[in-house]
Amino acid sequence: MSAFTPMPISDKQQLLVKLCEQFEDAIFILDEKLRYLSVNANYEMLLGYTEKFLLGRPLGIYAAEFLSEDEQAVLKNLINSLDSTGFCEIDFSMANRYGQVIDCHIIYRKIYLEDTPYYVGTIRDMATLAKNRKKVVHLLNYDQLTGLPNRKVFLSQTSELLLDSYQEVVVVRFNIDRYRNLASLLGPDAINTLVENFVLRITELELDNLRCFSHFGGDDFALLFECNDANMVRHQLDSLMQMCERPFFLNGNTAKGTEVYCHISVGVSYFPENGNEFIGLLTKAEKALNYVKQQGGDDVFWYHKAINEHNAHNIQLESELRAATNEGQFVPYYQPKFALDTGMITGFEALVRWQHPTRGLLKPIDFIDAIISHKLSLELFSQMAVQIAEQLTIWQGLGFDQHICINADAAEFSNPDFFDLVSNLLIEHDVAANQLHIEVTESSLIQRHANVKKQLNLLKKLGICLALDDFGTGYASLSYLQEYPFDFIKIDKSFISKITDDRTQRAIVKAILDLAEALDMQVIAEGIENEQQRDLLLSMGCQYGQGYWFGKPMTAEQATQMLTQQHLSKSNPS
Repeated sequence: MSAFTPMPISDKQQLLVKLCEQFEDAIFILDEKLRYLSVNANYEMLLGYTEKFLLGRPLGIYAAEFLSEDEQAVLKNLINSLDSTGFCEIDFSMANRYGQVIDCHIIYRKIYLEDTPYYVGTIRDMATLAKNRKKVVHLLNYDQLTGLPNRKVFLSQTSELLLDSYQEVVVVRFNIDRYRNLASLLGPDAINTLVENFVLRITELELDNLRCFSHFGGDDFALLFECNDANMVRHQLDSLMQMCERPFFLNGNTAKGTEVYCHISVGVSYFPENGNEFIGLLTKAEKALNYVKQQGGDDVFWYHKAINEHNAHNIQLESELRAATNEGQFVPYYQPKFALDTGMITGFEALVRWQHPTRGLLKPIDFIDAIISHKLSLELFSQMAVQIAEQLTIWQGLGFDQHICINADAAEFSNPDFFDLVSNLLIEHDVAANQLHIEVTESSLIQRHANVKKQLNLLKKLGICLALDDFGTGYASLSYLQEYPFDFIKIDKSFISKITDDRTQRAIVKAILDLAEALDMQVIAEGIENEQQRDLLLSMGCQYGQGYWFGKPMTAEQATQMLTQQHLSKSNPS
């Protein structure tokens, strides 16, 4: 280990001198007779005297006999304290060169060098301390981005208002919808600008009866109202929601800037209807807010007790769904697809059913939203896919070559293991890739996740057929057809329901059929419920269809029986 070399005395002295010069406090050094030997730059600025003027002068600048009685008493106490303890700390008001009185906190220390006493003093301007304290208080109580009171201040003001008010007190909690997506898309600087502009617009509304507008951080805000009737706040919240209908333009240019909408979810509670404790009211407003978000957002909801029942139901439902995925309670039901010209079954769409242990057979409307919200989509897909692969193996053994179509969304496609799951399934069950079709809804593609496109291209190369479900009901159907490798377009049943009587519906369907032909894609019409619809679609050039007129979703056994009957009728034509 090498020997440590101490810093040379000359270097150390230079560093200490520089430190004193740059120190934020005023520093002065006195000799044993309390005469100035040295002062730093901050001392010169504080008193208004240069070091050259002060050198050799006594503390206080003037001789003791010229000082006031109070100043002489302070000086005497200072000398006594330094002589007895070598330390003195006082608060003192002193006048500078310009006649300004400065409130100071002064610390004196007596230091000996080679038996010679020196006195070192440090002075801090109390006004600076007060300013710093005020800054700290602001940092602790206000959001740094928007300058609005934070959660701590909001809770304090709510508590005080509940104690003093004889009126109704309304607590409003709201979040910006899709905030994480916006932050990811815009980046940190632009999202901060958006939040600042959002807050400015709300401030400019000058909401009546508003007592506090608070920013809890990120997309999280609160409002506090006091009024004679809580219903008066409904009009204020209507103004807030209407404000969100106007776009924000970032980059300061309405012609070229990014156009962004800040829709919000709002939850409300109020005193005395929902309680008289501020924590309870805040909690109930947050429950109402969470309820709005569960329903899709962009709405206002006032708390009532039914939310507790709803939340309890959701907790119970999540527990049951997790048990269902573990115990294999989800089963596929099969709805047949037909060739419209021959009436032959070409395949089936697998639709999920939940064989609930106490509630019986449940349709997707009873649980599919909960599956998505609790992130169980991949588990459900995996369980359905295994059963479908097993069914295709059985049908292959019986000589049937019809395909089965399974539905998937972005939650599954975004999982990096999705492709391996599907390809391994085909290998394990020896199923031909073209016998497994996958349907994707337009809503699953709206964010254009890069991994979704990658997975679809891999599935296409594997030989799996891809269908775009509910075509025409989304926002950018034509761009999807250009961007993704679909084999089939499924016309949503909303375009089929009145096709025989509604000229507009017929025109839309005809346009879709012409587009599909130009893109070399095949078309499946959903929701066919009568012969007239089938005949009209066939005459318009539609190849395939499904709907209750052909057959409702059925068990695997019923689907197998239907295929067997078709096979027998082909083998023994009358």
